[in-house]
Amino acid sequence: MKLIHSPASPFVRKVMVTLHETGLTDRVTLVPVATTALNTAPEAKAANPLGKIPALIRDDGRALHDSAVICRYIDSLAGAKLHPSDDFDAMMLESMANAVMEAGVLMVYEARLRPAEAQFGPWVEAQWGKICGALDDIDAHWMGHLTGDVTGAQIALASALGYLDFRHDAREWRKGRVNLAAWFATFSQRPSMVATHPG
Repeated sequence: MKLIHSPASPFVRKVMVTLHETGLTDRVTLVPVATTALNTAPEAKAANPLGKIPALIRDDGRALHDSAVICRYIDSLAGAKLHPSDDFDAMMLESMANAVMEAGVLMVYEARLRPAEAQFGPWVEAQWGKICGALDDIDAHWMGHLTGDVTGAQIALASALGYLDFRHDAREWRKGRVNLAAWFATFSQRPSMVATHPG
């Protein structure tokens, strides 16, 4: 299989952590690309009509895209049961983590892809507000879902928090979120997280 990827993407990291956790890294050849929302890499476009990464080209030549789909495919190959089909709480937690990633990426796009005179500060702050709302809710109500065996939801959340450290460290997401910060400090020491650190 081939993974169209860029290590800076939190969605790519989620897939890479899943590959490490399931022991399937040796099944995948990495195809690095330089791509943005304004300048799509040909490899990304060929594998995904939306031009987004990651995209996984299976052994039969068919491509899968969207990190959630790819992670579930990897999970099914390994039989690791990281994504129980009837655990809607886990699905909700993963959905929040994905939304945090998306908002964080949009903040970066605003700064990097728009001319300075066209950037809209209130919109950026609105994205950060969404991130804070999700993290506050997780810290207050979802910590019980972050214990026990590793799940896809945990991997997604750790990838999201790692991205906030990578791209938005000055905003100090840990402030006021002692529970979540402590969990991430432990989870980020996992070999899968260390091996996929974007910096």
